[in-house]
Amino acid sequence: MATKPLTQTTGRRKEAVARARLRPGNGTHTINGKAFDAYFTTAMQRMVVTEALRVANVEEAYDVDATMHGGGISGQSGALRMAIARALVELDPETRAPLKKAGLLTRDSRRKESKKYGLVKARKAKQYTKR
Repeated sequence: MATKPLTQTTGRRKEAVARARLRPGNGTHTINGKAFDAYFTTAMQRMVVTEALRVANVEEAYDVDATMHGGGISGQSGALRMAIARALVELDPETRAPLKKAGLLTRDSRRKESKKYGLVKARKAKQYTKR
C-alpha cells in the first residue's frame, strides 16, 4: 500500500486538469498509473513538469503521483507544473517567493476562442468572391 500523501493540489491549463500528490521519496513520478517518461515523451514536456521542483531545489526529495484528464499533452504538462508548484508552497511556505518570481503560481488563463456563427473558425471567414 502506498504511503499517505503529504499534500494534494490541483492545477489547470487550457482544458487540462491535473491532481498532484506529493510524498517524501526519491523523485519518481507516476502519471495516470504510467511512468513519467512513458507519459511525457518529449524532453520539453518533461522539463516543463519538473520546473517547479528545480526552482525549489527538491528534485530528488519528493515522489509525484498525478492523475490528469482533459486537454492535450501540452496543456496537461502545464497543469501538472502548476499543481506541483502549489503543493510545494503548501509544504514549505518559504518556496513561495522563488516560485512566484518564476511565474509558476500564476494560472495561464489563455483558452481557445469560441467559434462564431457564419464563420469557419473563431475568426476565419470564407473567401469573398466579387463575381
